[in-house]
Amino acid sequence: MSEVKAPAEHATHGYITGKDDYLKRLRRIEGQARGLQRMVEQEKYCIDILTQVSAMTKALQAVGLGLLEDHLGHCVVDAAIAGGPEADAKIKEATDAIARMVRS
Repeated sequence: MSEVKAPAEHATHGYITGKDDYLKRLRRIEGQARGLQRMVEQEKYCIDILTQVSAMTKALQAVGLGLLEDHLGHCVVDAAIAGGPEADAKIKEATDAIARMVRS
């Protein structure tokens, strides 16, 4: 019986080699979110809360940029090498992701 394999585009993701680092960073961000909740509950000074919101936003942006770089370097490059409609779709997908990040 032959083994059914997932399509090549889903075999591995570009971020897989840094998965543990991404998870650590996301857990740290999760802790920052809980800290922000505590600050609001404890009625801390507005500027102090805003400073923490800014730090959390920058941390999320760093994760997003890292994932985008991994996606471009792995998924988009692989699709570009293969060519055809898949390459066009991956480039459009990446362009749309960049546009979303710039707007946020």
